[in-house]
Amino acid sequence: MIKLALFDFDGTIIDSAEGIVDSVLYALSKIGIVETDREKLLSFIGPPLFKSFKKHYNADDDTAHRLVALYREFYAPTGYKRCSVYDGIPELLAKYKDKGIINAVASAKPEIYVKEIIKEKGLDRLFDIAKGISLKYTSSDKIPVLQAAIDESGITDKDEIIMIGDRKFDIEAARKLGIKSIGVTYGFGTRDELEEAKADIIVDTVEELSGLKLC
Repeated sequence: MIKLALFDFDGTIIDSAEGIVDSVLYALSKIGIVETDREKLLSFIGPPLFKSFKKHYNADDDTAHRLVALYREFYAPTGYKRCSVYDGIPELLAKYKDKGIINAVASAKPEIYVKEIIKEKGLDRLFDIAKGISLKYTSSDKIPVLQAAIDESGITDKDEIIMIGDRKFDIEAARKLGIKSIGVTYGFGTRDELEEAKADIIVDTVEELSGLKLC
C-alpha cells in the first residue's frame, strides 16, 4: 500500500512551459543571444538551469551563473505566474489525500517558487510537503530533494513510497533510492526517455494516472 506519493512539479503538476521559456529567452537576450526556436528551450524544463545553460549554449561557469541570475530577474516577479495546473490534478490529489496518502512535491525548481505557485493555484490544501532546491543549488542530482521529502514524511518503508514524474531525472533518482516510479508522458519527457530510465509504470494522461490502484 502506498502511503507517500512524491510528485515532480514542472511537467507533472503544472504546465510551466510559457514562463520558463520566456525567462530563458530574456536571459539569453541580455547577453546578446537571439533564440527563435521556443521548442528547443523546452529542454530547460526539469534539469537545473546552470547545467542547461552550460550544455545548450556552451556557457562557462561564470556565464552560466550570470544567465541563471538574469533568468530569475524575469522569472521571480512575473515569469513563475505563467503556468497552469494540468486538468485533473486537483481531483487526483484530493483522491489520494482522501485515501490517507501523503502528497509531496519533490522538485528541481527552487523551493521558494514551488511554494508560491502551490499557494497561488490553490493546491496548498492538497499538498502535505513541498520540497525544492535552494537558489544556489547547481547540481543535477535530485536525490537530496526526494530524500528531504521522505524524511519529513516519516515513511521509512520504501515499498510504501512512489515517485511520479515526467523526466528521466525523476525516475533515475527514484531507482537509486530503491523507490518504484510512475512516468507520465503528458509533461515534457517522452515515452522513450521514461522507458530507457526504467520507470515501473508509464501513463499518458492524468486520467490514466488517477485510475491506477495505489492502495
